[in-house]
Amino acid sequence: MKIIISGKGMDLTEAIKAYVDKKIGGLEKFYDQIIKAEVKVGKETDHHLKGEVFIAECRLDVPGVDLFASKNEKNLYKAIDKVRDYLEGELKKHKILQREKIKKDKRRVREEKTYNFES
Repeated sequence: MKIIISGKGMDLTEAIKAYVDKKIGGLEKFYDQIIKAEVKVGKETDHHLKGEVFIAECRLDVPGVDLFASKNEKNLYKAIDKVRDYLEGELKKHKILQREKIKKDKRRVREEKTYNFES
């Protein structure tokens, strides 16, 4: 899987890049056909009453569907963790749906198949 990381309103440090690589790269153990992950992390607002609010967004290119998650937190690492947890659940659902579709297709082929028992 190719991981593309970009920053929004802040500089990306090596620690942030390594953390994103570790967390988003770990999604491959749940679904191994992920093509690409586009991750955007950064500061959403500089509003003086709310303090710093960080955002983490991720779009996964998966065959058949694109998955997207966006989470806001006061801590950037928490936002990345929440995005990863959400995408983990979505990947598990997608994997189950793919298996069910394959089973359904096999069942349909089996039912449509005619056998000749004339010997």
